[in-house]
Amino acid sequence: MQTKDKEQRRVVILLIAITTLLVLIIFSSIFYLRASRPMRQARSEAIDIAEEYTDLAEVDQFYWFTRESTSFSLLGKDNNEKEIVVIIPKSGDKVTVYNQEDGLTEAQAKQTIQEAHPDQTIQKATLGLYEDTPAWEIMTKDSEGGLSYFLIAFKDGKEINTITNM
Repeated sequence: MQTKDKEQRRVVILLIAITTLLVLIIFSSIFYLRASRPMRQARSEAIDIAEEYTDLAEVDQFYWFTRESTSFSLLGKDNNEKEIVVIIPKSGDKVTVYNQEDGLTEAQAKQTIQEAHPDQTIQKATLGLYEDTPAWEIMTKDSEGGLSYFLIAFKDGKEINTITNM
């Protein structure tokens, strides 16, 4: 008799644990979907605008750049398989297209900052417009956890602006 009670108790505990895990998974999924909605919507709108004004055929990367003003950037290929960069201000009014070969890739931008600031660990890179100039914003962290932001020109990698020890 006691063995049957112990077994039933185990089943109840197991069912409670499974139900709790399912509820956590469902709420986590809902939270994630709601939190990522603005990014997905901005990406979708940027692609629609880029396809309307350029011959963008494939999107490899999307960046949401917020410095003085907000812009969205798409890296991808055109109809001729040529790698292009499309930068769109938040207003959507002035779409600018660059050949990727005329500027730094994300990897090159990161390498430029890593070489100039070897004590920094790169956290993130974003491409956008700064003072109407295409620029890479590289966010880094130092050994004490301080954040720094380096803006470098897309075309030649020269530092445009730096904010350190935030």
